[in-house]
Formats: sequence, C-alpha cells, structure tokens
Amino acid sequence: MEALISYWNGIPPLVKTAFLLLVSNTFMSFAWYAHLKNLGSAPLWVAIVSSWLIAFFEYTVMVPANRIGFGTLSLGQLKILQEIISLTVFVPFAVLYMKVPLKWDYLWAALCMLGAAYFIFRDHF
Repeated sequence: MEALISYWNGIPPLVKTAFLLLVSNTFMSFAWYAHLKNLGSAPLWVAIVSSWLIAFFEYTVMVPANRIGFGTLSLGQLKILQEIISLTVFVPFAVLYMKVPLKWDYLWAALCMLGAAYFIFRDHF
C-alpha cells in the first residue's frame, strides 16, 4: 500500500486531475443518460434514485480531482479541461453504449473545445 501511495504522490497534479476527471465523467455519463436506455419503463423515482447513487461515486472522484487540479490550474482551465474530458467520454459512451450514430458534429464540437483550450491555456504555450 505504501508503494501505491508513493507512486500516486509522484504523479504530476495535472495528470492526476485528468485521470480522476476521466473516471468522474464516466460515472456521470451513466448517471445522466443510462437510465434513458435501461430504465425507460421504470417509474421516474427509480431513475432518479439510481442516478443519484451513481452520481455519488462520481462526486467522490470529481471533488478530489478539482482540489488537486486547482493548485496547478486556474478555475477556467480546470473547467475547460473538465469539458474536454466530458466530450471525450461522452462520444464513446453515446456511440458504444447508447447506440447513437457517430456524427461529424462531434468532431466540430471537439474542434471548438480545442479552440477553447487554446485560449484558456495560451499563457502556458
């Protein structure tokens, strides 16, 4: 366990933040959208409680991600990073899990996010 903690402490904060946000957004995609596929005929309260239970795990990862990242990134940079990761997680989720057809619109959205990343991170380039 000590070796694992030592390894974790050696990872740069930006990498830890991005990894935790990736995990967090995976949980959140399921919390927000999986009930549309899996619980469409269930009562609304079942979908809400199920989503809240999944979101609980999302928050247990997202809060540490934001705390770790805020020491290295500005609030705006943290938000844009989260949005980029969110789109990176959402597209495979939508296509592979929800069976939504892949569209060019996802590419255009990603290019817009790259533009946002440029403007919010340009002081680091």
